[in-house]
Amino acid sequence: MEKDYTALLDELREGTLDKLEINTEEFMDFQKAFMNYSHRKNIVGTAKRGGGATYIYSKESKLI
Repeated sequence: MEKDYTALLDELREGTLDKLEINTEEFMDFQKAFMNYSHRKNIVGTAKRGGGATYIYSKESKLI
């Protein structure tokens, strides 16, 4: 079953999730949803050693 990354991003933005962990295998599917997400400028990702990333929501936009 494929994850609903848009719903997970909404949960992150709403504060239901503190962080969103994305592993290497699911990154490309996640990336499609992330690039189409209207609030993506407020979501900050940090790459992890060995692959994967952790995303958090920031109330301040990181991109201009």
